[in-house]
Amino acid sequence: MDITALISEDNISILQGSYTKKRILDAISKILTKSSSELDAHSILQQFIARERLGSTALGAGIALPHIRIAEVREPVACLVLLEEAIDFDSPDDLPVDIFFGLIVPEDSKETHLQILANLAKLFSDTSFCKSLRACKNTEEIQQALDIFLSKLNVDPTYA
Repeated sequence: MDITALISEDNISILQGSYTKKRILDAISKILTKSSSELDAHSILQQFIARERLGSTALGAGIALPHIRIAEVREPVACLVLLEEAIDFDSPDDLPVDIFFGLIVPEDSKETHLQILANLAKLFSDTSFCKSLRACKNTEEIQQALDIFLSKLNVDPTYA
C-alpha cells in the first residue's frame, strides 16, 4: 500500500484554537475512528495517552507521530493534523509541535509499524516539505503538497 493511501483528505485536518496534549490526542482519536467502525474514540485516546507516558512521540522541529498498535484494526489507519497554534508536546528539542501524524496499526504488524514510522521520519525530516505543509490553507493543499513531495522521493513510497 502507498503511504498516500493512508492519508486521504477525510483524514487531514487543520485545527484552530488552543489545544493541550490531551486535547490534540482526543482530536486525533476522533479523526481516526471516523475511518474505522471497529474503533472507539475514547479507547483510542486512552491508548495514545498510555503510549505518550512511555515517552513522547514528538520528533522535534514541530513534528509528532503519535502511534499505537491495537488488535481492533486489520489495516493501518492514519491522519495528518496541523495546528494553527503550536503546543508543548514534550519534544526533545523543546520546540512546540504543530504537525501531527496519528497512526494506528494492527497489533501483530510490528514490522509494518516500524517501516511506516521510518518512512514518516524520513518524510518529516525534510524541512522544505514541512515548510510547505505549514503554508497550506486547507486540506486540499495539504494533500497536494504530500502528493508532490512523495512523487519526488527517490524511494518506493510503499511501506510493505
